[in-house]
Amino acid sequence: MDVGVREIRAWHTLPPPKGNGWADIGYHFVIRRDGTVETGRPIAQAGAHAAGHNAHSIGVCLVGGVDTGGPKGLAVNNFTAAQFKSLKKLLVQLQKDHPGVTRILGHRDVQPGKACPSFSVRDWLAANGFGTPAWT
Repeated sequence: MDVGVREIRAWHTLPPPKGNGWADIGYHFVIRRDGTVETGRPIAQAGAHAAGHNAHSIGVCLVGGVDTGGPKGLAVNNFTAAQFKSLKKLLVQLQKDHPGVTRILGHRDVQPGKACPSFSVRDWLAANGFGTPAWT
């Protein structure tokens, strides 16, 4: 599914049962399937993407990661090369804009039971020139 900020914002802000009833989209950035980076909520505003970590993190959503032909919600790494290229560029820029940021984590790294982003962020970082993180 190729969605972006507009669609995700609707899912997050519409009242239940059609949405979550939140004040805004939970993510600060959304990376579409074609690699386009869209801005969600302002970075100065706490996100709503990882309970217990929103006040001190920046939320980036990669669209995809679900096997639409399999059981509902099955997580798979089906992200595009364009998305990974944009993710790398965005993370480099965020590190420049926010010096001292020490950890880049996936949702599954901070939320037990979550499968997203369906790939090891730690391994991806090491393979893409960010070095091997000192954290586990």
